[in-house]
Amino acid sequence: MRQKFCLVLATLTLMAVFISPGLHAAEDQNSFENPILWADVPDPDVIRVGNAFYMTSTTMHMNPGVPIMKSYDLVHWEIVNYVYDTLGDSDAQALRNGQNEYGKGSWASSLRYHNGTYYVVFSSSTAGNTFIYKTRDIEKGPWTRSTIGFYHDMSLLFDDDGRVYLVHGGGDIRLTELTADASAVKPGGLNQVIIPNASLVAGPNVGLPAEGAHIQKINGKYYIFLITWPQGKGRTQLVFRADRITGPYEGRVALDFAGVAQGGIVDTPDGKWYGMLFQDHGSVGRTPFLVPVTWQNAWPVFGVNGQIPAQMPMPVPGVNSNHKIVASDEFDQTRLPLVWQWNHNPDNNLWSLTERPGFMRLKTGRTSTGILDARNSLTQRSIGPESSGRIALDVSRMKSGDYAGLAALQKNYGFVGVKMSGNSKSIIMVNGSGTAPVEVASVPLAQNNVYFKVEMDFKNNTDKAYFYYSLDGNRWTAIGNTLQMSYTLPHFMGYRFALFNYATQSAGGYVDFDYFRIENRMTGTGGSGESPQSPVQSGSVYKLRNAHSSMVIGISGMSTVNGGQAVQWNDNGSTDHQWRFDRLSSGYYKLTNIHSGKVLGVENMSTANGASVIQWDDNGTADHEWQLAPVGDGSYKLVNRHSGKVLGVDGMSKTAGAKILQWDDNGTADHNWTFSFVR
Repeated sequence: MRQKFCLVLATLTLMAVFISPGLHAAEDQNSFENPILWADVPDPDVIRVGNAFYMTSTTMHMNPGVPIMKSYDLVHWEIVNYVYDTLGDSDAQALRNGQNEYGKGSWASSLRYHNGTYYVVFSSSTAGNTFIYKTRDIEKGPWTRSTIGFYHDMSLLFDDDGRVYLVHGGGDIRLTELTADASAVKPGGLNQVIIPNASLVAGPNVGLPAEGAHIQKINGKYYIFLITWPQGKGRTQLVFRADRITGPYEGRVALDFAGVAQGGIVDTPDGKWYGMLFQDHGSVGRTPFLVPVTWQNAWPVFGVNGQIPAQMPMPVPGVNSNHKIVASDEFDQTRLPLVWQWNHNPDNNLWSLTERPGFMRLKTGRTSTGILDARNSLTQRSIGPESSGRIALDVSRMKSGDYAGLAALQKNYGFVGVKMSGNSKSIIMVNGSGTAPVEVASVPLAQNNVYFKVEMDFKNNTDKAYFYYSLDGNRWTAIGNTLQMSYTLPHFMGYRFALFNYATQSAGGYVDFDYFRIENRMTGTGGSGESPQSPVQSGSVYKLRNAHSSMVIGISGMSTVNGGQAVQWNDNGSTDHQWRFDRLSSGYYKLTNIHSGKVLGVENMSTANGASVIQWDDNGTADHEWQLAPVGDGSYKLVNRHSGKVLGVDGMSKTAGAKILQWDDNGTADHNWTFSFVR
């Protein structure tokens, strides 16, 4: 059996590599890029209470359900609680008797705070009801629950006069009045259409009628935010306003940019406004975008000139917010961290973190036909632009017909794991698509401890997953085929890593998971990526940002000629700020400017301090090759192969236009660089 890491050095290494996978959020402490979370966090609803922001999202058939996320800056988010453990115990919710609730469960929650109480309201197509949960402590609970009829994509409003409403529906937007304690529909209360055919403001022909309501009362006016999908266009954000809650409402298109839509707005403590919307992002799922909002004539205006800037100042700078939507787990605690969710209801008698301390045990309690109807599959989100998840697994107590391992979970799934046949074990890679699983590859296994890895590539909508096994946790072998991932509506969820164990012949076997580790880069058959500390993927395009000035490297005047001077500049989105990193067999990289097609080198192949860094045709000289050397804080030095000197900024300047040059590595901060993924 593989021993647990216990040395301090090993622990520190694991912390540096595994604790905080990137989610494409803030590039430095002063700015951020979208999506703020490159992960499946759809239908966000955000409120601010004091200095803290809270957000809910849709997790459908996963349990516990409706995560409560917390932030102090609107960019970095941590899961701090869930609204419920399970909604019920029907056959569909518990994956019994051939039933399931994939793509159902809980949808599109509304989060509100009123008079010291937090409210979360959402509908469930499985139950056919709307649930109203409330608590005095959003981070610890407990929650109480009321149930009313089914109200599609509802939004809750506590009005100034003490009356309470739901706004809901699709196409025609309706108003339904609740009791003052928001626990039931008010007998004889308002119940009427307030915006007929709400999609019409975006055009006469729509593929998706207006829905996804968010109602807010701001400065005495009622604002209702909706989404629609005009034919031939992308998802579009709408806004309506009125002086009375019953209308009449006037509406307009609020944002038509890259399909970013659906959500409300929130203000910061100093009075800035932002919209929290989301974008369909392929198989990784639906990713949240933070959009600046300004006000003109009492209308909220989303974005800047109808677009979302590539990079923006932090909404609330100088605060400490955690980023923990996914995380590695050594299974050393007695409770599962909040990053985990079960696929459907778990059977809590069939898993344990205490029967073998330091391991997560999954037992089989019945037979299943495959992973999609197997109970107690434990999941975490995948993340973009790349994900790598791996496990260590003890399979010594499996029974004949058992399957256990690690999956890329959606309707079109793939997994790598162990199959037990009689007394023989084999490593297998399997594909499936809601039908009988297909065994693609098989390798005999003669030991009880084995390691599996699944990697997902979401760059440029590549949407491919790769599968690996290892007998020692260090040397990896690819197995099976490449899974072409696809976001399917029957599951309506981005791909997840899933730890699983199921029986096909008889119950009673079990496996022990030693750890799950997740990284934000693919490592392939190597143990730790393209080089021991490689922060980039060969062939991908990045912006190179100086850790001292926060500016990016570009070419002076966007020149395309040989000898064009490399300079630092404000990140304005121009293509001369973009560089393709190509790894050479030597382990060094060539950096090719996307605008000019020329590579980064040193003027006249100089080896002197202060020599200018320029662009030139790729003629194969050694001054065009750069090594990426980790600093230890997430930044890197770029070391020139020819001169041995590092990339820096003239005079440690923070001014736009300052020259990029080479210098001895003397430890100054202008020698440190980070990488912003472009494509």
